Amino acid sequence: MANSHLPLDSFMPYRLSFTAGLVSEHIAHAYETQFGIDVPQWRVLAWIAERDGITQQEICQRTRMDKVSVSRAAIALNRRGLVERRPHARDGRSHMLALTPSGISLYEQIVPRARELESRIFAQFSDEEREGFMAILRKIDAAATALHKAGTPGHPPDDRQWPEALDE
Repeated sequence: MANSHLPLDSFMPYRLSFTAGLVSEHIAHAYETQFGIDVPQWRVLAWIAERDGITQQEICQRTRMDKVSVSRAAIALNRRGLVERRPHARDGRSHMLALTPSGISLYEQIVPRARELESRIFAQFSDEEREGFMAILRKIDAAATALHKAGTPGHPPDDRQWPEALDE
């Protein structure tokens, strides 16, 4: 019975989720008020900018967003003229997403603001602490990815393709 108590403030999965939520709320407010874009749309836009010509499935894998969220974000970005769909060169059933000139322009406006927000969040960290924090996140990513690939009691192995940890 001694191990039945779980203080959430010291339970790492809870702390990661809670902190990610706080950061996302702050960023979401900035993106929505300044650029008219929500966090899922920003994630999709950013991945398209990083890998011009990317499928929605690849975005799902890289962001861990579900298919519906990625699809809704892609549709919204397309309707705003920020993203276009192109035929996939090797798979006629699939499309590649690419930024339009307007999408590139918006991305280039958001990046400095995103970096500023990140800098404000990490302002109290030394360079060494920040590097250590990122190294720990990569280790957590790798461990969680390994668990998903291997499966756990009650959960079969996940055979989806998983992106490598953050250091790609």
